[in-house]
Amino acid sequence: MDSTQQAEETGPDAKAQRWVTKLAKEITAFAKERGGSADAQISYIGERGVRIVLVGEDGGWGDLVAPSREVAQKAAEKAGVTVHESLDGDLAARIRTGPYEWERMAGIQVGGPKDR
Repeated sequence: MDSTQQAEETGPDAKAQRWVTKLAKEITAFAKERGGSADAQISYIGERGVRIVLVGEDGGWGDLVAPSREVAQKAAEKAGVTVHESLDGDLAARIRTGPYEWERMAGIQVGGPKDR
């Protein structure tokens, strides 16, 4: 293997591709677990990167963090999910929360249950 080929396999593009592959697998697994498909919304969260919010067919939701919007977009495309511009309207209406989320929301308010 020559030095150019080695640099291509270990350089920034290779690292980004590993992220894409890893995230796409996680997105695909989430979709499969949640009824077969999912939708996503990508939001910038600062230096850390971007947040990929996933909403499954059954209303279950989760999120992942990617180092950049480009990596997140490519992972979503590879996983075959639709990416929405914002987390509102029909997408937000599909999200189903359970007791855990309600307890956590109450816990961050004054007088709510304490964090465990």
